[in-house]
Amino acid sequence: MGQRILIDPITRIEGHLRIEVEVENGRVKDAWSSGQMFRGIEMMLKGRDPRDAHHFVQRSCGVCTYVHALSSARAVEAACNITIPDNARIIRNLLHGAQYQHDHIVHFYHLHALDWVDIVSALSADPVKTASLSENVSGRPGTADYFRTVQDKLKTFVNSGQLGPFNNAYWGHPAYQLPAEANLMAASHYLEALKLQAKAARMHAIFGGKNPHPQSLVVGGVTCIGDLTPERLDEFYGIWKETKEFVDQVYIPDILAVASFYKDWAGIGGNNATYLAYGDFPRKGVDDDLLLPGGVLMGDLTPKPLDTNLITEDVTRGWYEPGESRHPYQGETKPIPAEVTYNTDDKYSWIKAPRYDGRSAEVGPLARNLVAYTRGQKDVKQLVDHVLSTLGVGTEALFSTLGRTAARGIETAVVGNAMETWIDELRTNIARGDKEIYQPWTMPDTGMGYGLNDVPRGALGHWIEIDKGMIKNYQYVVPSTWNLGPRDAQNQKGPVENSLIGTPVADPKQPLEILRTVHSYDPCIACAIHVIDPHTNETYKVRVI
Repeated sequence: MGQRILIDPITRIEGHLRIEVEVENGRVKDAWSSGQMFRGIEMMLKGRDPRDAHHFVQRSCGVCTYVHALSSARAVEAACNITIPDNARIIRNLLHGAQYQHDHIVHFYHLHALDWVDIVSALSADPVKTASLSENVSGRPGTADYFRTVQDKLKTFVNSGQLGPFNNAYWGHPAYQLPAEANLMAASHYLEALKLQAKAARMHAIFGGKNPHPQSLVVGGVTCIGDLTPERLDEFYGIWKETKEFVDQVYIPDILAVASFYKDWAGIGGNNATYLAYGDFPRKGVDDDLLLPGGVLMGDLTPKPLDTNLITEDVTRGWYEPGESRHPYQGETKPIPAEVTYNTDDKYSWIKAPRYDGRSAEVGPLARNLVAYTRGQKDVKQLVDHVLSTLGVGTEALFSTLGRTAARGIETAVVGNAMETWIDELRTNIARGDKEIYQPWTMPDTGMGYGLNDVPRGALGHWIEIDKGMIKNYQYVVPSTWNLGPRDAQNQKGPVENSLIGTPVADPKQPLEILRTVHSYDPCIACAIHVIDPHTNETYKVRVI
């Protein structure tokens, strides 16, 4: 038996996630992903008015915010046979697009970049050489004086003994490969992104009333009639434009610059499994015309149509009462009544194990990029080919931790570009006097429906059954359930568990490499990490930002 490493909890994510791996000969031989929080909102919804569901489910997370409400509204609309007005489609696309712009920038710079960027190394960088590097790779080059100012800020943190947001990480780890100047450039962009993300979040507030948890979304459309003015559109457009410029001039170049030093990670963290995308961003108000198309890849690069009837959830290895795999319409949420026991040979997670046609399926930016690429979506294909050509790697590099990280940047650009079209559509409609944003409707006595939504972290689906005008059953399967779920009755691993197999680990006390792959999925599951050495029973306490 190899050496066991327990990372609990994983930080720089939302919620509590435990990752345990078995390391043999310096590489991960086996892995277990364990969600350490119980959700249970489905149980709260039974017997409630379907129109209230989106208010509850949106509170599942303060990061994923708007997206649960959108899936929930779509589910109720499907159950009640409601077609929303075109303006509502456009506004929902803009709010959803704003989520992509904000979420992916925050993920790369504040949740994932420090797995690749050594902040302390930046203290030894030459600001003049950093400015030269920035001029070569960035669309927003900085001067030597600018980078010297950033370096002085970092030195102030270090000299005071307080690294602030950069405290207690794995600085100096042998897996860091960037030269000092690249680290300084990336650190400066980290600080820029902190300011930008606050502005990007305001896009939600313009048509949604606030962020997090915008409140203008309702079953039947949206309610922001008072915001359909040229002034409010100009305000939204201004923030969108500033965000787009950062994506084009900084985010995408940074991905390419960082990736060029970590090409070995184009062969690490892959997941030889099914890739699933629901697709999203309806362009003409109908399901079959989506900016990001849906589909499934099952062992090859031939996309197949998505069949939601093939989706099930397995609870064999979760802390739930035993039962067969069920489709979400028949899904049950029955936590075991006794105190839970973590046992990797039995039950070890609060996360269920979703399966598509019995298969473990990865969802998220990589899955969406692969489906869009193989289906010929020209915007995605053009950017993917550009990234591969720039890095000098083949398409096989997509199936990796590096590919998963690059895919986020690619779709941020694609969705950001499309947002300008939706802004123009809304301007045109308003100019001709069309401000219809809500479709009146009547609650049926019975109904069933589901709402699919491809959100920044992946495929999100909500299923509802209405009886006597109230919620009889409600289930939702979230992206991190797909990606971070445990083994199933056939002992088939979840995608993250699969992706960790073969990962090199240079120092078990500083498992940076494991974090790279886990963070590449952008888990939505908090700050001390405990790493246990089973050979000595020594517990290493490592804080990770």
